[in-house]
Amino acid sequence: MSRVPAQLPLGVGLRDDATFDNYFASSANASLLTSLGRQLEPDAEPFVYLWGSPGSGRSHLLQAACHAASDRDKRALYLPLADLGHFPPLMLEDIERLDLVAIDDLECVVGRKRWEEALFHAFNRLRDAGKGLIIAASAPPRQLNVALSDLASRLSFGVTYHLHSLDDADRLQALKLRAGARGMELPDDVARYILHRGPRELGELCAAIETLDQASLSAKRKLTIPFVKSALGW
Repeated sequence: MSRVPAQLPLGVGLRDDATFDNYFASSANASLLTSLGRQLEPDAEPFVYLWGSPGSGRSHLLQAACHAASDRDKRALYLPLADLGHFPPLMLEDIERLDLVAIDDLECVVGRKRWEEALFHAFNRLRDAGKGLIIAASAPPRQLNVALSDLASRLSFGVTYHLHSLDDADRLQALKLRAGARGMELPDDVARYILHRGPRELGELCAAIETLDQASLSAKRKLTIPFVKSALGW
């Protein structure tokens, strides 16, 4: 039985639906998915840096990596700095005891001396202990304007991936995949309507799929355009 991933006392946990199985990887992102899936293998690169625009799936992949580590009886920790960056970096102490650390939203603490120094030392301890580290940000390492030169150097270690945003055809397939994971049939015409009428960010579109799942179960209705309009208030 796998262990529960390590979680902060601040209540930061993992979304149950953030897994590799329900992440739609375009051909441009396939190598990244493979790398994250193998990260805890003995011969794999232990440090992965990925960057992409908001809505590209960065947070989903970091949480999916933590779920995958837990499934292998490894201890993992997810740190979204957009939520935690206003705290002192005390949660980085002793993280080398974990098997995998996933740090999200790095750009939120760039330029803050205490955080940059804590991240630098945490990186070194994780590397020396042979543990895995994933860092996600909105830009590649050289464009983050990191003040601490030693940390800027560390961020260029390992392998860096650009997480490409999905085009509309891929977004349609991503929605169908998410609906299928919930046991719903999402016809192409309904998926196209949701893409046309709904928000642009994929995370918000997936939240709409969750709402439709609950509404369709309650009403015992299939997904049609009129039903979607009614359920989502469109």
